[in-house]
Amino acid sequence: MRHFFLAFILLGCLSALLPGCEPKEDLVQTSGNLSFVQDTVQFDTVFTTVRTVTKRLWVYNRNRGALKTDIRLAGAGASPYSLIISGDAGPGASGITVRGNDSLLILVRATVGDNGTATAAKQFVVADQINFLTNGNAQNVKLVAYGQNAYFHHGEFIDKDVTWKTDKPHVIINRTYGSGTQAYVVGVAVNPGTTLRIPKGARIYSHAGATLQVAGRLLVNDLSEPNAFVPTDTVKDTNANIVRFGGDRLEDFYADTPGQWGGLVFTSTSRGNRIRYAEIKNATYGLLLLNTAPTGPLPDVAVDNTTIKNISGNNVSFAGAAQTPVALDTGGGIISIAGDVKATNCLFANCAEYALLGFGGVYDVNFCTVANYPATSAVRKSASLTFTDKSPLDGVTTLSSPQITLRNSIVWGSIDDELYFDNVDAYRASLVVRNSVLRTGTYAGTAFATAGKPGLADAVLGNLLNTDPLFARSPFGGGQLDYSLQATSPALKMGPAYGTAPARDLRNLLRVARTVGAYEHK
Repeated sequence: MRHFFLAFILLGCLSALLPGCEPKEDLVQTSGNLSFVQDTVQFDTVFTTVRTVTKRLWVYNRNRGALKTDIRLAGAGASPYSLIISGDAGPGASGITVRGNDSLLILVRATVGDNGTATAAKQFVVADQINFLTNGNAQNVKLVAYGQNAYFHHGEFIDKDVTWKTDKPHVIINRTYGSGTQAYVVGVAVNPGTTLRIPKGARIYSHAGATLQVAGRLLVNDLSEPNAFVPTDTVKDTNANIVRFGGDRLEDFYADTPGQWGGLVFTSTSRGNRIRYAEIKNATYGLLLLNTAPTGPLPDVAVDNTTIKNISGNNVSFAGAAQTPVALDTGGGIISIAGDVKATNCLFANCAEYALLGFGGVYDVNFCTVANYPATSAVRKSASLTFTDKSPLDGVTTLSSPQITLRNSIVWGSIDDELYFDNVDAYRASLVVRNSVLRTGTYAGTAFATAGKPGLADAVLGNLLNTDPLFARSPFGGGQLDYSLQATSPALKMGPAYGTAPARDLRNLLRVARTVGAYEHK
């Protein structure tokens, strides 16, 4: 046994002196090609100077042995594209080994430059290719991006009346001014006493976290353009005259992704704002009335024929220019701190936290539809319409009692209570909820018999409670969402309008029937 053990050790020592035997997949072949999962890496429309998302290109070696390859962008250092290969960024790399029956991941990004056409609103193509040289064999993968010129607003203060042009989109990007505790962030700020007018057909895109802050006045599709929507027009979702606010990521993946940008902020000095025929989507909040001096005059916004959708925020800190930051830790279609909000013919859809959240202030919601089915895996616990007389600054300080008028509307969504009035006994005299379809269990009584529970089922109010309004196509029905009403909707049998009815609905159709909500039934 001892001799056997010594022989085993000797054999091991001899084998250590022999040349190493590499696995076949590590032996470099002198022939063979690579293969690719695609022949073109394509980017959707991107704004000039804004970096694209990162795309992945998988490169495969389907041979038994390894291959060495040189990888280069055809445009080299002048290319608008950049590569990350094996963790290293640059225009290419030499002598990259791809083991047999293995793969290599290349990350591709683009920053598209201005094509030199100052007023071009149309897209232009920016192309390059990645060249591979393997064992003398040349291969390539095409790179294609569609660029679009834009007006860029990077930390801009507007100090005189201005009307934004519509020949190119506008892109808002935040800039930080100051430092430390004195730092504040601005995308675009409209100074007090100044008006920003955004006319029909404008496209406003904001970079991550960016906001449009209004201390003066904002007019969107205002009445100075009477011919923007002629009386015979039906305003479809695709209507070119609608002013659209959204994030600056135009790839399909981001089409309905909430929280991509901040929103529209109206500070304490903002007066006379009007938003008509607009779409505000994919933001942390649609509108934020940030009144940090709630004893003074209220900032006010009138919103007509507007859709606010795909809204969500988390751990959000709001700060207006020269304002004290307010941490709300939430998002919402409209958030108002002691503001004056008038919403008519509006659709609030898919808001992950709130459609309308009001702290004090004045609210008039007329012929609106709240259809709140947020596209999120988390279960929403907050009522779509929530009001309180407590300040969000500390949750204790009492603001002036909110004045709430909700009429001729539909408030519906994915939870059992889509209305919540905090400390309602303090402002019950200024609460009016009439002629509306409501989803509520808490307020399903017929009188104010119990403290904190207004009886919204009282017959004199004309409300319809906890009866499905039967939207044409909700998220549960599949296909394109449509929050107009089916012919059998109980909302078509409501009483005459309570108060003033607008002459036309969200789509500019004449209101001729007893249809509540944003959409007149055709």
